[in-house]
Amino acid sequence: MSIALAATFNPRGEVGRLRRFYARLKAAYEHIVISLPPVVAMEDAFAIRELPEAIIHVNEDWSHGRFMALQLAAQTQADYVHYADMDRLLRWVETRPDEWTQVVSQIVQADCLVIGRTDAAWQTHPHALRDTEAITNDLFSRLLGQRLDLSAGSKGFSRSAMDFILANSQPRRAIGTDSEWIVLLHRGGFRIETVLVDGLDWEIADQHQDNAADSDRQKEIAALYDADPKHWARRVEIAHEIVEAGMDAMTRELRLEADRALYRSSQA
Repeated sequence: MSIALAATFNPRGEVGRLRRFYARLKAAYEHIVISLPPVVAMEDAFAIRELPEAIIHVNEDWSHGRFMALQLAAQTQADYVHYADMDRLLRWVETRPDEWTQVVSQIVQADCLVIGRTDAAWQTHPHALRDTEAITNDLFSRLLGQRLDLSAGSKGFSRSAMDFILANSQPRRAIGTDSEWIVLLHRGGFRIETVLVDGLDWEIADQHQDNAADSDRQKEIAALYDADPKHWARRVEIAHEIVEAGMDAMTRELRLEADRALYRSSQA
């Protein structure tokens, strides 16, 4: 079973670490797609384009990044895809490589694998993230009937799940895909499974560092993050987008519904 990596990446000093760990990524994924925002620095884009066999796309609109990453991964004909925010993935690969490879192997066992954070990983995040993401996670966990951590930036999809998302999603709410994609799959009858990991602890403290930040630096940067009211306002905006996109997906007319009925009957 082949697995493609569909990653979005807005480099903030992490390109050197990406080059350093690229061989590990190549060993785990048959194809690697990296979707970049229009504001990516030219030198970063050139450096990323030099990565062997990587499929690179620079978006004209940053909000299309996640959709395009998934769409390009689908074009590789991979059986499964691991969607990941690249900065989070790099930290995971660097700090807990065994956990990462184990979870990647689990992707082929589910139509949808929501990769969430353990309590230890959750506690490394600033309160501005924890307090707002707790609201969106709780809302959709209740609506979907299972406990899910939707905003950890890492999910696995089967080929059929990926095709269903692309047929029913829209490339305009990048952050809203945290909820939108999972709500769509729930409505389509796909089985959603979850796993919690330590390796998706807070990654922002890694920016412009040669190595992943230790816990002391995470705490220091988290405190500074919480001290800035603009960060709280931004996290509220993000929570609103996640709620809005998920609720819209709850009532949207679905395509491929007939195909999904056949799929459900075959799994009965």
